[in-house]
Amino acid sequence: MNTSQSEDSWNTFLEKEEGTAPPPSKGEVIRYDPLQQYLYEINRYPLLTPEEEKALLLKYQQTPEPDVAYKLITANLRLVVKIAMEFQRYWMQNLLDLIQEGNIGLMQALNKFDPFRGIKFSYYASFWIKAYILKFIMDNWKLVKIGTTQAQRKLFYNLKKEKGRLLALGIDPAPKLLSETFDVSEKEIIEMDQRLGEWELSLDAPVTENSADDHKSFIPSKDASPEKILSDLELKGLLQSKLDLFRKSLSKRELIIFEKRILAEDPLTLQELGGQFGVSRERIRQLEDKVIKKVKVYLEKELPEVRPNFFNETS
Repeated sequence: MNTSQSEDSWNTFLEKEEGTAPPPSKGEVIRYDPLQQYLYEINRYPLLTPEEEKALLLKYQQTPEPDVAYKLITANLRLVVKIAMEFQRYWMQNLLDLIQEGNIGLMQALNKFDPFRGIKFSYYASFWIKAYILKFIMDNWKLVKIGTTQAQRKLFYNLKKEKGRLLALGIDPAPKLLSETFDVSEKEIIEMDQRLGEWELSLDAPVTENSADDHKSFIPSKDASPEKILSDLELKGLLQSKLDLFRKSLSKRELIIFEKRILAEDPLTLQELGGQFGVSRERIRQLEDKVIKKVKVYLEKELPEVRPNFFNETS
């Protein structure tokens, strides 16, 4: 199912829900559309008000009951569909594949979500949904459209063998010759050759003919997984908000040391701060140690998942 077909299903679904779709004409054959049926099914589940969602999330945090999870998951299935449709321009196959992976991400988000952090669940879940969909696309990118027709299956199993045979005979296995051998177009020969990894493909080339995205944008990072990136971003955001609250507990002198010495990219020296306050370098060092201990105790209480040396790594 391509993008236009998915959009048609979505638009047809919306028209039916709004009562604007024309009734089928007499004798018209109504084809079964799995995507439209799925959209119809998930629309039966009620949305939750912010208060209802918060109460259920708190309840699930205390006792992860299946019934509570069911209500939270089903109420957010339409969010998964919306995100999956944003990614379908990269995945020109069945949209339900992306929805399925997004639903797994949604369930993972529910298991990881902490309602006490003050983050909206749909915002948090969207990162997990996107991460799982993107991982699915990257894992299956080379398999897209391989062997979807009889001619392509024939090429898939025999193209490499035929090229090797021609090369052994000293014949250049050009696309024109191969297309005549397999009775397919030269374009199909070239596309299958690319999918099998036999041809060099520019990373700057567009993913599809009309796509604004190139192939290199889909190369997975070797440094961190989407889940790790999401976790780090979330943690840094929470850390910043907690540090803003921590500042309010400091005295004027402690706050200056915290800002100008501990967190500053270009920190003042002990001598400079000592001169500013009219005390010795050793006294500033003692105050600095005191502030560091205070912030560590504060973060361990407010963010227990932070490693003990996290503050040192980020300061």
